[in-house]
Amino acid sequence: MNVVGIAAIAVLAAVIAAMLRRYHQEYAVFLSIAAGVVILFAVFSGVAPAVSRIGTLLSSSGLSADYAVILLKTLGICFLAQFASDACRDAGESALASNVELAGKIAVVVLSLPLFEKIVQTAAQLTGG
Repeated sequence: MNVVGIAAIAVLAAVIAAMLRRYHQEYAVFLSIAAGVVILFAVFSGVAPAVSRIGTLLSSSGLSADYAVILLKTLGICFLAQFASDACRDAGESALASNVELAGKIAVVVLSLPLFEKIVQTAAQLTGG
């Protein structure tokens, strides 16, 4: 799906959700979440070529494929946390949205610990320590 189709789905869902919000707040939230899921699937269906290209670049550079896995997992965590946070805000739950964002940030830090360890080891080797 192209960006025009995604934008059309988003605008249509936003207009319908705005009309629903007057009478049935809960249906508007469900509609927003459903439209978001449809858009995410449309976006992720086009990501496969980029993922294979990243794998090709990493293999040709001699870097470990583990770095690509960490990168893709980190991006997935960021997208998922942002989507969940926005859905919580649409439902009027700002505190819950902030908690989801915090959980996403902590998950990214924990996931990137092997990279930090590798950087520290490389720096120690360069300084002779």
